[in-house]
Amino acid sequence: MLKTGTNLPAFNLESSAGGNFSDKDVSDKYGVIIFYPKNNTPG
Repeated sequence: MLKTGTNLPAFNLESSAGGNFSDKDVSDKYGVIIFYPKNNTPG
């Protein structure tokens, strides 16, 4: 888990809308990234 004020590590993910989403897309913004587990799975 990252602590408040820690820089975001580099990442590149497939987006749900198609294409990719990376740390470069949000490098100059504040925000929250939530990872949602697959439905009906523990966690």
